[in-house]
Amino acid sequence: MKELIEKALEFETRKMRFPTTSDRIMAAREAKDLVLSLNEIYKENKDEKIMDIMKRLTVIKQRIEKRLKGKPLTA
Repeated sequence: MKELIEKALEFETRKMRFPTTSDRIMAAREAKDLVLSLNEIYKENKDEKIMDIMKRLTVIKQRIEKRLKGKPLTA
C-alpha cells in the first residue's frame, strides 16, 4: 500500500513532457492503473488522503488524454 502511494506521488511530481504519442499513451495508462489501484485501497479504509491523490492523478490523466485527442478541425 505504502509503495503504491509513493509511486503515485512520484508520478505526480514527474516532469510531464511526453515528446511522442506513445509516451503520452503510456503515461495515461500508468495514471489509470495507479488510480484504479488506489481506488481498491480507498474502498477498504476510506482515507481522504488517498482520495485527494486519486483526484490529482485523474486531472493529470485528463490533461494527457486531451493532448492525445488534439485540436478539433475547424470548418
